[in-house]
Amino acid sequence: MCGVVGWVDFSRKHAGPPWPEVTLMTATLVPRGPDAVGMWCRAHVALGHRRLAVVDVEASAQPMTVAVEGGEVALTYSGEVYNYRALREELTVLGHRFTTRGDTEVVLRAYLEWGERLVDRLVGMYAFAIWDGRVERLLLVRDRLGIKPLYYHCLDGGLLFASETKALLAHPQVQAVVDADGLRELLTFSRTPGHAVYQGIEELRPGALLWVDRSGLRERTYWSLPAYEHADDASATTATVRRLLAQAVGEQLDADVPLGTLLSGGLDSSAVTALATRQQPPGDAGLFSFATGYQEQDAFRPTATRHSADAPYAGLVSAHLGTRHHEILHPPAMLADPHLRERLVHAQDLPRGMGDIDGGLLLLLQWLRPQATVVLTGEGADELFGGYRWFHQPAIADTPTFPWAAGNRGRWAHTAPLYTPDVRRLLQGDAYLADSHATACAEVHRPGGGPGTCTDAERAEHRMRTVTYLHLTRFLPMMLERKDRISMAVGVEARVPLCDHRLVEYVYNVPWRMKATAGRDKVLLRDAVTDLLPAAVVQRAKSHFPSTQSAAYTTALQAQARTLLADPDHEVFTLFDHAAVGRVAAARPGPHPHTALERFLDTATWLTTVQPLIKTA
Repeated sequence: MCGVVGWVDFSRKHAGPPWPEVTLMTATLVPRGPDAVGMWCRAHVALGHRRLAVVDVEASAQPMTVAVEGGEVALTYSGEVYNYRALREELTVLGHRFTTRGDTEVVLRAYLEWGERLVDRLVGMYAFAIWDGRVERLLLVRDRLGIKPLYYHCLDGGLLFASETKALLAHPQVQAVVDADGLRELLTFSRTPGHAVYQGIEELRPGALLWVDRSGLRERTYWSLPAYEHADDASATTATVRRLLAQAVGEQLDADVPLGTLLSGGLDSSAVTALATRQQPPGDAGLFSFATGYQEQDAFRPTATRHSADAPYAGLVSAHLGTRHHEILHPPAMLADPHLRERLVHAQDLPRGMGDIDGGLLLLLQWLRPQATVVLTGEGADELFGGYRWFHQPAIADTPTFPWAAGNRGRWAHTAPLYTPDVRRLLQGDAYLADSHATACAEVHRPGGGPGTCTDAERAEHRMRTVTYLHLTRFLPMMLERKDRISMAVGVEARVPLCDHRLVEYVYNVPWRMKATAGRDKVLLRDAVTDLLPAAVVQRAKSHFPSTQSAAYTTALQAQARTLLADPDHEVFTLFDHAAVGRVAAARPGPHPHTALERFLDTATWLTTVQPLIKTA
């Protein structure tokens, strides 16, 4: 996988390597690339790289360079291009010669052959930078769905870029400042493409590229969700979904290191695991599969978001497919450990406030790392096929805010009462969500052009296309960022075959009536994999990532909150109301009252460790 950093500075000539600032930036990304470090410097540019070796382990060191007529071209690259073998064959026919077996050199040679048009040929997850010394110009590229992160910050005379914001914040000219817009983005659980919370830091949007030269910046969107009329009947649609998903899984099994899957026993991860098992090379031992859970004192209690426990279903799938399955159970005390919270806040650079859910994922990935460097996951299926319950509640779909905010009360609604009155007035969270929702809805295109005269059925179909669009462009990026940051914090590459852009384009344009029927969600995906899995798994209702039901976990959070309450001058109380937090810290623990406490404690950890200057006026 890897981490990338760089600095282009046209304002002065640097005497030579190393550039100490870029060395420092690169060092912040050691967890993303524990296997090797590289640096490449010239008069106006420095590129850094941390490597997690997955393909062509012994070679493909970075930054990778090639000398051509007129100058050098250099690449620092993060991600995987899954169709690199076919591209290498095409480039070989065109006269290119390769010295490595990996995809890095293919990306570099593809740029030499096709320039920025190489983006139209790549299939995968990637974020990379190419310095073209022939014209002294930098190209930044991010994959279509935004699976791999890339951020940048403009300086006088140039630009900094990095895989994570912590690398940019390590540069002495970048300050950790969060203004009102940044707080709104952070605290309302919304996701505006391009917004990176910290003032002056921007995220390269999914499906975009950015040129940087002496004349400034030029950004171009090379991919967005296409809208077209779906021509296939139900049978052909199901067959195509199966073919595209199988293709994506098969391509993503390419690795020179141990590989497994995250298997919860839900439809999505089970489908990926089944297709991966079918496409393993002959003679390979059973595929590794991994699941997470919690050491609960009481029996599982169904909730609105978790109808059943994962373990029985994961075990059923493993037995059916013959995987080498492992389940790791976390004790409440470990999930509530402040050191674990510090690791999560540091990994994500921000207080995401998802507590035990994020902690359970990190502990699982940390545990499996000695056995598998790469894992395939089921991320993206719910957003694409309509798995969340609010897809199927018309009243929520018609609400002028994001469906997950209306259907799940939203992180803002959970925590808003804990903020000070001044912060609530400043943020105007409900209005911010409504404005962001309206902006996103305006981006949705209808097949064939404008609305014209629509029937009720056409209006209903457009409404569901809009709900799907919101999930793919606003909700899924949050989930992908979470998975990337937490997995890379322990040096694990998480692949997401359900986010293959070819599958996404096709399913996005399938009419809603083919994706769901009354009382049955994700019918299209279920039908596409029904022959691969036990019937109980195919029919299993959606259950979210496990969250502990232990009152001991909430009690531990309350005790930590009371410790902070004893210091009313703590800077966290510039955002949170002391009395409101006190009431939550003193309340009787229930099954799931800990969301607000997690947000409060994460924010306190963030303010203590990152120490941003919060502007509230």
